[in-house]
Amino acid sequence: MRNLAVLVLAAGASSRMQTPKQLLKIGNQTLLEHVLEKAIAISSVNVICVLGANAELIQEHISSKKVTFIINKNYSKGLSTSIVCGITSLQKKDEVVERVLILLADQPAINVEYLKNLLHFSDKNPTKIVASKYPKNLGVPAVFPKEFFHELATLEGDSGAKEFLQQHKEQVIFTDFNAILIDLDTKDDYEKYIKHLKTNQSS
Repeated sequence: MRNLAVLVLAAGASSRMQTPKQLLKIGNQTLLEHVLEKAIAISSVNVICVLGANAELIQEHISSKKVTFIINKNYSKGLSTSIVCGITSLQKKDEVVERVLILLADQPAINVEYLKNLLHFSDKNPTKIVASKYPKNLGVPAVFPKEFFHELATLEGDSGAKEFLQQHKEQVIFTDFNAILIDLDTKDDYEKYIKHLKTNQSS
């Protein structure tokens, strides 16, 4: 889609997983490849992936001419640093970017149809932030118009997108389109997700 960038946040150290979760296998792909493939399906021109912990190892296993990889050296200071790193990179680009879709690298259950729905909602409400609705709050994936880029580029600490959305709740809308919004944070999360996939494939 024109004037759209997709920002995939994949800089975390995976401390609870105890292994780089970006490289966990989902079928024949790594977890990160799985998410990047969906990002490319949304915007084959402007996909940025922010790496941090284990960046060299991850890049040895993952390469894509359609993805720009950038390194967040401050990843240990919180998720906000990856958003800052990605948005700052976007602001330096020559092409005009009117909005950015922010994705997490550990949400493989989210499908392309859902992401397209977010963007469709954004098309109809170009001045609003379009977020995903969780049981207790709003979060990413979310689409941010360029009017919010400056504030996103000045985030601090581990506040991330959820706190930003809470602070701007009057300017945030969400869609009722269903999606499986699960994060793979632990080995148990990963094993349950793989079991879920196998169950669906055999049924």
